[in-house]
Amino acid sequence: MFDKILIANRGEIALRVIRAAREMGIKTVAVHSTADSDAMHVRMADESVCIGPPPSPQSYLSVPAIISACEITGAQAIHPGYGFLSENAEFVQIVEDHGITFIGPTAEHIRIMGDKITAKETMKALGVPCVPGSDGGVPDLATAKKIGEEFGYPVIIKATAGGGGRGMKVAQNAAEMESAFMTARAEGKAAFGNDEVYIEKYLTTPRHIEIQVFGDGKGKAVHLGERDCSLQRRHQKVFEEAPGPAISPEERAKIGKTCADAVAKINYIGAGTIEFLYENGEFYFIEMNTRLQVEHPVTEGIFGVDLVREQILVAAGEDMSFGQDDLEINGHAIEVRINAEKLPNFSPCPGKISAYHAPGGLGVRMDSALYDGYSIPPYYDSLIAKLIVQGRDRAEALARLERALGELIVDGIDTTVPLFHALLQEPDIHSGNYNIHWLERWLAEHMAD
Repeated sequence: MFDKILIANRGEIALRVIRAAREMGIKTVAVHSTADSDAMHVRMADESVCIGPPPSPQSYLSVPAIISACEITGAQAIHPGYGFLSENAEFVQIVEDHGITFIGPTAEHIRIMGDKITAKETMKALGVPCVPGSDGGVPDLATAKKIGEEFGYPVIIKATAGGGGRGMKVAQNAAEMESAFMTARAEGKAAFGNDEVYIEKYLTTPRHIEIQVFGDGKGKAVHLGERDCSLQRRHQKVFEEAPGPAISPEERAKIGKTCADAVAKINYIGAGTIEFLYENGEFYFIEMNTRLQVEHPVTEGIFGVDLVREQILVAAGEDMSFGQDDLEINGHAIEVRINAEKLPNFSPCPGKISAYHAPGGLGVRMDSALYDGYSIPPYYDSLIAKLIVQGRDRAEALARLERALGELIVDGIDTTVPLFHALLQEPDIHSGNYNIHWLERWLAEHMAD
């Protein structure tokens, strides 16, 4: 087992890793930019190293700075959290070349799944159901139009290297294809340095369902059920729950086994999430995230496992502490992502926290790096907290969420908390009757930008 690990991240996810490591008796090293000198993850870690100025490319995305921090502190492994370098295959390769263990998948697996076309081809070969669409990249507009005619409109054009909703455009008909195709290519080039795109049939009323998988790197893998992440704004998740309110136990067992078998065949190591669109009883693969998800706490809640602990265990060459037969769902969990944003236009709202009080009580978990007097810097993602609740069933979890939101105090800045208060008054939320387009339509009616 490792004596010391470095967390190449910041905020609540860095704290999350520090807590798991501390329970395992492992010392931690925090890295930080000059803007994060007073951040909670810096205070909580056993050691800290400043790795550069505020801009991410000069600090949290600086591979030389992170490797140097490992070398000067003697850290034997790096946990990447999510975001930043967590799915950067080149970074993983460099880490391994320096004799440091990366707590996550291999560079090869990250590379395969990081390219959407290669990921789709790989999953299809492994027996995972995929969305009908182009076989590989689409080279030009003429080919795109032929594909649109072949599969029928609407279709969605996606950047091969895309993510976070960037480089994705929908063409409802042939007349919209040219604009959507060119825009998706331009966004892919600007955001990822790659203008290659592919095309898929656009499902009109799907849910976003993701399967949590975990492998030991030795041919053994399990699934930990599904999460429903259908409530999204501009392809960004805001509300996640497990288990999914629309998935039957039979469907869960079938798609879960398919995913676990797939990652076992490629000797996948660590946590991974296989994401699907789900419509009319059918699952369609869209991508695999080769890292810990933001919403992992809801899975931890219903299965009673510590996914970060398991990541560290298998990275150190040890066995997972559970098998598939040990995993049973207990209750229902919901997570809401609280951002430092001003409604109704969701504009970033950094600033100083004048008062902070986290909710508590039975079944309430607050993952956050906030504290009284903390100044949220303007340089990074606006996510400031994740409120996770668990109940014996979905109704109890929703009631607990409403109660916990009422206890939460974050003064000094605007947050998205009012959004969740409003959503909890909607019958569709309580019935679970929503899809990936529901929130956008609701926002257009109730919170116009």
